[in-house]
Amino acid sequence: MPTWTLGSVRITSVKEIEIPLPGKGIVPGATPERLRPHASWLVPRFVTEDWKLRLLIQALVVESRGRRILVDTCVGNGKARTLPIFHEMQTGFLDDLSRAGFPRESIDTVVCTHLHVDHVGWNTMKQDGRWVPTFTNARTLIGRREWEHWSKEDDRSFGDVIGDSVRPIVEAGLADFVEPGFAVTDQVRLEPTPGHTPGHTSVRIRSGGAEGVITGDLMHHPVQCAHPEWESIADCDPEAARATRRAFLADQAGRPVLVIGTHFAGPHAGRIVRAGAAYRFEVV
Repeated sequence: MPTWTLGSVRITSVKEIEIPLPGKGIVPGATPERLRPHASWLVPRFVTEDWKLRLLIQALVVESRGRRILVDTCVGNGKARTLPIFHEMQTGFLDDLSRAGFPRESIDTVVCTHLHVDHVGWNTMKQDGRWVPTFTNARTLIGRREWEHWSKEDDRSFGDVIGDSVRPIVEAGLADFVEPGFAVTDQVRLEPTPGHTPGHTSVRIRSGGAEGVITGDLMHHPVQCAHPEWESIADCDPEAARATRRAFLADQAGRPVLVIGTHFAGPHAGRIVRAGAAYRFEVV
C-alpha cells in the first residue's frame, strides 16, 4: 500500500476500488480529442489507452502526534445506491485497512472532506439490520457549513447517503462540527476549498519543513491541472470550483508540496508544475 512521509507524519493509502470511466461520466470536458494533447503524461498512468479516466476510491490514514486520522471513508459495503458501480458493493476494505496496520478500533479521528457518497460510506456498517458507526473510538470531523447544507438539502440522487452514512454518526454523538481552518493536530489542518460542495475542505500537512495536501474533490483527475476550467459533474457550484482549482494550482506550482489526489489512480502523489500557461501533475 502506498505510503509517504512528511517530516514525522506518515500517510498511507488504502484502496477500496479503481474505476475507468469515460470523461463524460465525471469530467465532461475530458473527451478523447481533448485528452490526446496530454497523452505523454496522462497515458497510461491516469488515462487508459482507450481514453477512459482512471479514478481511484481510497481512504488515507494520516499518523500525526500519536493520532490515527482517517481521511474520507469511501463508498462502503451493502449500501443502496443509484449509481450501479456503487450499489450494494462488497469489498474487503476493512480487512485491507487492518492489514495496513489500522484495525478499525485503532482509528481515533475521521475527517470527512465533504459529504458525498464516495467519501462517507464506511462511516457506518450494517449490524442487526441497522447502520451503526464503524469507527466507534473515533471523533468524526465534519465541516459545519457542509452539514448545514446537506442535512437540509436531503439530496437522494445517489441514495440516502446522509441517512445511512452520516446521521447515525451524529445521533451516536460521535460527530464534531468544525469551522474552516480547524487544526486536527499542530501538523494537520483542514483547509477550506469550496465549490465542489459548499463546505468542502482539503487537508494540509506540515511537518519538519515538509508540506503536503490531500485534495479531497478539489480535483477529480490530474487533467484538471491542465484544464482547471473543466468541471466535475458533481460540482455544486462550478464557477466557485473553477476559482478554487485555479487558486490552488497557482499556489502549489513550483513549490515542493506533495499533492495527494484523493481520486488520482496509479501514482497518487506528485507535484504541481507549470506547463506554459497552465499546469500539469508530475509524479514523484
